[in-house]
Amino acid sequence: MRLLLDEMYRTSLRPSCAIEVTTPCPFVRPLLHLPAHDEEVLTGAVSENRTLVTENVRDFRPLEVALLADGGHHHGIVYTTDRQFPRGDPQTLGRLVRALDALLGDPPPIRDRSIFLR
Repeated sequence: MRLLLDEMYRTSLRPSCAIEVTTPCPFVRPLLHLPAHDEEVLTGAVSENRTLVTENVRDFRPLEVALLADGGHHHGIVYTTDRQFPRGDPQTLGRLVRALDALLGDPPPIRDRSIFLR
């Protein structure tokens, strides 16, 4: 399982070399220096055969439903929550890396599915 991290993890998790990840940086609109739209992030994850990791359920869940309804496929979406993995807590990075490492060690079949990381 290869991961694409949504922008909320861009600076904190990407430097970890324990997990092979990328962030939406390749999908950033370079001239405007703005983050990619959620549709672009999901398209990038699909095109690179990556599982998307995001806490943005509100925006990505409808995109996922529409993609599948149109006959498209994705390589899984892993949802997190700021409550479960609070970004302001210095302990979060380690907990998130351990949770992702456990997921990668025994990955469930999540093609065209989404799960909540615990």
